[in-house]
Amino acid sequence: MLDNVSPLPGLAASAALGWGVIGFGWVARDYALPGLRQAGGHLVAVADPNAAARERATRLGARAYADASTLLTDPAVQAVYVATPNHLHRAAVEAAAAAGKAVLCEKPMAATLADAEALARTVRRAGIRYGTAFDQRHHPAHEAMRAAIAGGAIGTVTAVRIAYACWVDAGWTHDNWRADPARAGGGALMDLAPHGLDLVEYLLGEPLTEIAALTQRRAQAYAVDDGAMLIGRTESGVLAQLHVAYNCPEGLPRRQLEVLGTTGQLLAERTMGQTPGGTVHLIDGRLGLRCPVPVPDANASPFARQMAAFAAWLRDEGAADAFSLERDLHTMRLLARAYAAAEHPACR
Repeated sequence: MLDNVSPLPGLAASAALGWGVIGFGWVARDYALPGLRQAGGHLVAVADPNAAARERATRLGARAYADASTLLTDPAVQAVYVATPNHLHRAAVEAAAAAGKAVLCEKPMAATLADAEALARTVRRAGIRYGTAFDQRHHPAHEAMRAAIAGGAIGTVTAVRIAYACWVDAGWTHDNWRADPARAGGGALMDLAPHGLDLVEYLLGEPLTEIAALTQRRAQAYAVDDGAMLIGRTESGVLAQLHVAYNCPEGLPRRQLEVLGTTGQLLAERTMGQTPGGTVHLIDGRLGLRCPVPVPDANASPFARQMAAFAAWLRDEGAADAFSLERDLHTMRLLARAYAAAEHPACR
């Protein structure tokens, strides 16, 4: 199994992990870079075809290249963070794998399931360590919820409900790859649902095995879906409902995570996203009383925790299941099945 490949050669416990970044847009610049530095990592080099992005990287002390080939030959680069548009993930990961670099790739794995499957075959053959950047499983509040569920705080879990939505108008998406089906692979469903699907697995310890969905192009004037509803079920029978959208006004309660059980409910508000914070409450199923759930390390960045977990995994010091190619590939298959169900005539 790829998930059991050897740790990264030459990575001492006390040494800073040397990172190369392929694709230096706002996610990499504003969240991943501060996260890797907070986790004790070192930004070695950046590859991006955009001259302004390269200039920003140079000002931050990194070597900057127009393409990834030189970055991948740099022996100081031990791990690569891929943050390109979705349709370029496969090529970047495959090039990094050929160079023997560990890879943390932004979600989703690729713009299409075919590319994700091909990417996975290349990673397995190369024997590198690979992870998809699901930062939500590293949010302190979600870790606290997982512990509460495992401890029986709400009895037998029956359902998970997730709302993860935002407002992305046509002006914001002008020449933005997220509004281009060829580059993004889809719209709100492809961009936002992967986090929810992965969170279900993280919180429950089991993935969804069945899924269906409906999409919409209701409010925004672009070529991808601006909203979607997904329903699914795990093998043990837990139901999940996800609402993802680009058409939800920012002032509404658009980031909400609920886990219902036979004796109570966990309710997280404003936790889903790139930043720490939000609240978690436990609601008693008999009297409806609500009490806050303590969240250790509540102000820690999910990105910093993710980068630290990845570095620990490369050293064989972290949780063995912190990252998993097979789990991420299953999430891609769920996405493909959701879009197929949404496009089926019987589901329109």
